[in-house]
Amino acid sequence: MIPSINDADILFADAEIVVVNKAADLLSVPGIGEEKQDCIWRRVQQRFPTAKIVHRLDYPTSGVMVLALTAESHRHISIQFQERQTHKIYQAVVAGRLETQSGMVDQPLRCDWDNRPKQMIDHQKGKSAQTHWQVLEQLDDATRIELKPITGRSHQLRVHMQYLGHPILGDRFYASPEQVTRSPRMLLHAENLSFSHPVSEETLNFTVATPF
Repeated sequence: MIPSINDADILFADAEIVVVNKAADLLSVPGIGEEKQDCIWRRVQQRFPTAKIVHRLDYPTSGVMVLALTAESHRHISIQFQERQTHKIYQAVVAGRLETQSGMVDQPLRCDWDNRPKQMIDHQKGKSAQTHWQVLEQLDDATRIELKPITGRSHQLRVHMQYLGHPILGDRFYASPEQVTRSPRMLLHAENLSFSHPVSEETLNFTVATPF
């Protein structure tokens, strides 16, 4: 039995959209097999049966997601994501100390077919991917950073931080075994999402404080 989404995790809802806070270690959409049917989409559908997925967060990532409740709203918001009209801000804690206060990673990504669903940097076949990053706080052999993805490639933030030599703590795909054991969850959170309402075209802005 798939549970319904908790009231506390619904940030906004009207006739067109519902905005939620996805927990860490929860799928965005169903996987293959009976044990992978529980996901944020199905939980939202318990309360909003017409809910449709517009974008995804990785299984271990927590934070703000928007779902559409009508076909027209789904089309409208999907176009905003495709044309990079949405704005996303993430927070992460990465291994080690970054040498500078801010920067941008511009490294193309593609699926690592031999190790799916992992992704990899590939300058011949990869798709363009850019991530802005900024140091927020220096910790003990770790750094709290803000991440602003320009593109929305799968695992983009995780691979780009690994590329810098500072994997996200708790990342079972891209961090070392020692870096994984330093946190019971992956320390990546989708803190802020802004986009235009599909009907009113008002700019909506949603923030969920980083829980780590």
